[in-house]
Amino acid sequence: MLQFLIRRLSGAVVIMFLIGAFTFFLFYTIPQDFAQLSCGKNCSPENIAVIRENLGLDKPITTQFWEFMMGIVSGRDFPQGHCAAPCLGVSFDSGDFVWDSIMDRFPLTLSLTIGGLVIFLLFGLGTGLLAAWKRGTAVDKAVSGASMVLSSFQIYFLGPIVLSLLVYNTGWLENPKYVSFTDNPGGWFMGMLIPWAVMATIFTAQYTRMARSTMIEQLQEEHVRTARAKGMRQRYVFFRYAWRGSLIPIVTIIGMDLSALLSGAVVTEFTFDLAGIGRLAVEGSLTKDLPLTMGVMLFGAFFILILNIIVDLAYAYIDPRVRLA
Repeated sequence: MLQFLIRRLSGAVVIMFLIGAFTFFLFYTIPQDFAQLSCGKNCSPENIAVIRENLGLDKPITTQFWEFMMGIVSGRDFPQGHCAAPCLGVSFDSGDFVWDSIMDRFPLTLSLTIGGLVIFLLFGLGTGLLAAWKRGTAVDKAVSGASMVLSSFQIYFLGPIVLSLLVYNTGWLENPKYVSFTDNPGGWFMGMLIPWAVMATIFTAQYTRMARSTMIEQLQEEHVRTARAKGMRQRYVFFRYAWRGSLIPIVTIIGMDLSALLSGAVVTEFTFDLAGIGRLAVEGSLTKDLPLTMGVMLFGAFFILILNIIVDLAYAYIDPRVRLA
């Protein structure tokens, strides 16, 4: 297991380097003067030259790339001051360190992700197991039908409806906003409640269908049928054998969804006017802010790689056959 972990981490470092190189050189194919973009339209050539020197844009592209990659490991010095590792550069638009900008937005995205994940996993897996347990009954048909309908909704459609009903028309809940959990746990919970509920409604429907289908498939496996033939209790067979085997595809999808949400839930943040990582990525793209866009991309890639490794480790814990392989 240790060798597997070392091998995967080494591969992740190589992939991160390749992603950084690809995005860096890709953005430099854009026919734009980034010093001009940073300075604005009515900017003198002298100021543009100073900005180009301060940002290091007067150096060869290979030197810029090397300094960027080394800054992630050991930090860099800028006219604004020292940028500690992991340094992702200075924003062309705001002049702030990119890593600081990402960390300012990350608590909101993390709160949105973890809260939504807990809710839709509890309800999604719970209702999926219930539907599989009651397969063919009215409960199964009701749960399956509801999940089919809800899974067709989108956040940008359901979100405004919920806001209209619960905030603007009735005033039962306050408009979504982010408050630090350490400062005000109650305000943090209430501010995130509507985004969590909307995300959970849509994701719960998807996980309900997935949990039901994988559970029914596992109940047809030979080892489950053998356990039944030995006279084991139905509930014991259901949770001890079938449930554990059905977790493999579910864990895979959880890892993908979690990495996507941590990288920035763009639609959710724009729907509820929340300033998280997703919105930061869009802002960087609109302003052609190379360091900011690259920083967010690398930040997202990091989570995708790490969560993929965690998913692989979870496979080994869930399924003994993976450990043997």
